[in-house]
Amino acid sequence: MRRGERRGAGAPRPGSPVPAGKAALEEPPDSPPAGRRSTESEVYDDGTNTFFWRAHTLTVLFILTCVLGYVTLLEETPQDTAYNTKRGIVASILVFLCFGVTQAKDGPFSRPHPAYWRFWLCVSVVYELFLIFILFQTVQDGRQFLKYVDPRLGVPLPERDYGGNCLIYDADNETDPFHNVWDKLDGFVPAHFFGWYLKTLMIRDWWTCTIVSVMFEFLEYSLEHQLPNFSECWWDHWIMDVLICNGLGIYCGMKTLKWLSLKTYKWQGLWNIPTYKGKMKRIAFQFTPYSWVRFEWKPASSLRRWLAVCGIILVFLLAELNTFYLKFVLWLPPEHSLVLLRLVFFVNVGGVAMREIYDFMDDPKPHKKLGQQAWLVAAITATELLIVVKYDPQTLTLSLPFYIAQCWTLGSVLVLTWTVWRFFLRDITLRYKETRRQKQQSSSDQGNTVGHVDRHPSGPDSPSGPLEAEREGAPALN
Repeated sequence: MRRGERRGAGAPRPGSPVPAGKAALEEPPDSPPAGRRSTESEVYDDGTNTFFWRAHTLTVLFILTCVLGYVTLLEETPQDTAYNTKRGIVASILVFLCFGVTQAKDGPFSRPHPAYWRFWLCVSVVYELFLIFILFQTVQDGRQFLKYVDPRLGVPLPERDYGGNCLIYDADNETDPFHNVWDKLDGFVPAHFFGWYLKTLMIRDWWTCTIVSVMFEFLEYSLEHQLPNFSECWWDHWIMDVLICNGLGIYCGMKTLKWLSLKTYKWQGLWNIPTYKGKMKRIAFQFTPYSWVRFEWKPASSLRRWLAVCGIILVFLLAELNTFYLKFVLWLPPEHSLVLLRLVFFVNVGGVAMREIYDFMDDPKPHKKLGQQAWLVAAITATELLIVVKYDPQTLTLSLPFYIAQCWTLGSVLVLTWTVWRFFLRDITLRYKETRRQKQQSSSDQGNTVGHVDRHPSGPDSPSGPLEAEREGAPALN
């Protein structure tokens, strides 16, 4: 039975198995069926219903109740208040995650399992609540609260020199003249590459990824007077970051997108595959998408899509900036595990949020709701910004250098001017020209009709031409 990711009411959810006996592998039709977009791949599933896909709400509830009963009845409660507080908070979060994984609404993704994406949805809720709690604390209490997470936190970060010597070839250093280049080749280089590879899989558009990559380097130039770690060498900005790390990540991401769009999505149950090689291949493909939708943003097609794409770019840049500003205001070292966990979190929720935003834009229904994961990502990004504003307003209010402010003002005016011309003045001009052309054509048609009548007068006693003569029975003269 042919299936896609989007279905109407009453159809099975994405990734859930089709009832046995009703599904079979078929050959793809020549044209997409009704209800499926042209950019959406066709999916063929044999509908095998295994233990892996069945709901386990009662099993999870039974295990959870047994664990809580063991802690309550058989384990002696320690007398350490701080330890009990930590353990109670962790237990509350785990119970909420168990509820969300089994009961939350499914999102647009279904591989490797819908429960995996429900888990990250619940983690988003927990993280947003944690940010709200931090937001309502004083600056000192908020920083010291992180000591409950890691006792090493809560101390000011040491000053570091990020710019340094920017010579690519240092002739004064005879032993290693390229030492400045080797010093920049640290663990952040592969992190940049994999980060932009995954961002490309989220956005699925080369132009948008390139714009975000270049604009963030301009932001680093503009804000290096606020954060010292934005101060980098010019070749570190444009050669190592934009061209090598970001550019290579975007290129590999686009190649992966091309492979995913051309891939045939035929799924069989593991026990229906006869060979061990086929079973191993099926297990590996479980971690690939169930189906694929090619994103066509088309920002210049309408004002709504243009504003939506601009909003996506703005949120991406804001989330990138929040990474550096949160480390600065909360005194988090760049190599701390909390920084890495935040990046892993955004990698998992960002793809779902982008798919929900694209569905929201691409759906013709005027009252469609924004997806739950996209809503949470937007709320998290805004809350992180508010924490930065509250915890260190002095840094954020440092005025931009005059030439930087001039550049951003000029860029904003150009974008605003193009928006007004493209979606207002150009449309008005095109409508005026079309109306004028229609009026001229109508006047020309009326003139031709009157001229034709004047050239061929007709009366009641005389035929108007050879055709009329033939109709009256007289032979028509040649």
